[in-house]
Formats: sequence, C-alpha cells, structure tokens
Amino acid sequence: MKQDILNLENKVVGSIELDQSIFGLEVCADILHRVVVWQLARLQAGTHKTKGRSEVALTPAKPFKQKGGGRARQGSRKGTQFRKGGVVFGPVVRDHSHDLTKKFRKLGLKTALSAKAKGGNLVVIDEAKLAQPKTKDLKNKLEALSLMNSLFIDGKEVDTNFALASRNIVGVDVLPTIGANVYDILRKEKLVLTKDAVVCLGERLK
Repeated sequence: MKQDILNLENKVVGSIELDQSIFGLEVCADILHRVVVWQLARLQAGTHKTKGRSEVALTPAKPFKQKGGGRARQGSRKGTQFRKGGVVFGPVVRDHSHDLTKKFRKLGLKTALSAKAKGGNLVVIDEAKLAQPKTKDLKNKLEALSLMNSLFIDGKEVDTNFALASRNIVGVDVLPTIGANVYDILRKEKLVLTKDAVVCLGERLK
C-alpha cells in the first residue's frame, strides 16, 4: 500500500510503500485489548500495604483477665476489633504483571499500526528535525498539519531539537522506534511516522 510522504511544511515530497503484513492487517479489538491490559498491568506499582496483627506495634500481652470483668474475653490488643489493631486480609505488596508471548505482543503492535492506517490516521513525514528548538514554530506547523493530538515515532533516535520543542505542546508525544507501543499509539488521534521509523518498524516486526 502506498502512502504519501509529507514534510513539516505540509507539502508532499514523495511516496513510500508500506508493508501490507504490518500496516494492512485485519483490526481485531480483542488483540488490542489484551495487549493494552498487559501494558497497564506492568505499570501498576503494587506497593499498597496494610499491617496484619503480627506487624502492628502493640503489646502481645492479654489486656485484662479472662473472667470476672463482665467483658468479652480478649487475647491481645493486636486484634482486628481494636483501634490500631491489625487489618484482616488487607492489601499486600504484589506484582500485578502477567505474561504475554512475544509473538502476541508483536501482533498487537502490527494491529495497532494497521488500525491507524485503515482509519486514515496514519501520517508519514520525511523527517522530524528542527534547526532550532522553538516550540512556537513547531506548534504552528503542527496546527497547519492538524497534528495537535498525535504521537511522533522517529528512527533509532529522536532529534534533540524536535524533542525539546515538542515537550511543551499538550497532546504531542515523541518516541524512538524502540519505544513504539500499542497503548501510546491508540491513545492519540494521529500516528506520525518518519521514513526512518517505517524502515525500523519493518525490521523490528519481521
């Protein structure tokens, strides 16, 4: 499938052939859902924690004698029924991540790229480079291209001036090819690839 190549001045400067096996797959929502759930699960910190009765800093001594006080028998102030006592079945530190095969993750990324291509939300540019890191100049160019809600994916490295100019523009993210992922692609309206990114993604997803 052919795709026009634009520059940051919104002019067509050529065309590129996109690999059908990467950008032309059938879009399956369940594949995208599974990969996004896997990504978000890995981001969960899992550091929530409460203290059980064996961890609270209270005396283990019996608070009062067993009989004769007219009160219910108690073995320790650490009981969950007491103020500052332990918590029953409270959250503990845990890892929320789960396994997903490399083959399926690769398929998910291909499906996300295909979804953007089929929806008409894929843009290919010649390069994402600036002579100076001027946010205002870049913002004007992106507004002309209707790319104010977009993810830019460059080649192996991101141009420093472009990264500096874009980081203060709300709605615009920039990643190298190695950082391309399903969640970031789907959460933006437009996906912008450089020519280098198309080549690197082709190598990565073969």
